[in-house]
Amino acid sequence: MEYLEFELPIKELEEQLDKCVLIGEESDVDVSDSCKNIEKKLQKTKKDIYKNLTAWQRVQLSRHPSRPYTLDHINFLAGETFMELHGDRTVKDDKAMVGGLGKIGDQSFMFIGQQKGYNTKTRQYRNFGMPNPEGYRKALRLMKMAEKFGIPVVTLLDTPGAYPGLEAEERGQGEAIARNILEMSRLKTPVITIVIGEGASGGAVGIGVGDKVFMMENTWYTVISPESCSSILWRSWEHKEEAAEALKLTAEDMKKQKLIDGIIKEPLGGAHFDRVTAFEEVKKTILSAYEELKDLPKDELVLKRMEKYSQMGEFKG
Repeated sequence: MEYLEFELPIKELEEQLDKCVLIGEESDVDVSDSCKNIEKKLQKTKKDIYKNLTAWQRVQLSRHPSRPYTLDHINFLAGETFMELHGDRTVKDDKAMVGGLGKIGDQSFMFIGQQKGYNTKTRQYRNFGMPNPEGYRKALRLMKMAEKFGIPVVTLLDTPGAYPGLEAEERGQGEAIARNILEMSRLKTPVITIVIGEGASGGAVGIGVGDKVFMMENTWYTVISPESCSSILWRSWEHKEEAAEALKLTAEDMKKQKLIDGIIKEPLGGAHFDRVTAFEEVKKTILSAYEELKDLPKDELVLKRMEKYSQMGEFKG
């Protein structure tokens, strides 16, 4: 298990607990009371730390290397029923954007999301979760397929942003994202969106126009990363913590501003501490949202979606 800087007190207590248990196993000394005391202190420390997380600490948790990614969620939700679909039928198959058909129970869904890598090799293979234009075009192709067959869409957001390289701009990165936003706003099938990690900029919004939008507890969703915001405003990354607070990027902030529909609770310490519980919460949220949306007539579904987004922000004449 990797520990973030603010989690070091937890690491120290867990090491003490392991030593205490080891002493009890290797000697005749009764250390059960000592172990219980350490365990109580450990639980209290965890609650104190995770109950009072700053915006920047939540950003750090969203990037935790052990945190489950899109395919982890899909493999739990759909299991062996998941069939990945590839390619945008124009350029190539973007490995940073994954999608395909799968079932939760008896209900089929089209799952789409950004995928990161677990080590240097897979991070390069997945382009660090930053899609190219063909990734967004693949996503749109799958959404249109879902619409054609009346299948609801589930999008899972986890990206530091769309790929900013020269070749991406040459192939129309901005147009691809804008096209997705337009087409998703009028898609005649239910769209459920969940931020499972990082939700940065248009890279996230490009698959994020949903009838219902949720954020997991330790995720963030905003127009720019705290580091980039800090480098623009202060010409340095040193103010990233201040930028994170100012951006109001946490799930709680987004809910207060009525930009999302709900927050998915995570196990104490984050989704990586208890993956199954985290997956189950996501599953319950998807099924509950689908129950609300499934019986709406197509025209009403689209109208409600458009009204939802037209009410966001401020308009001055």
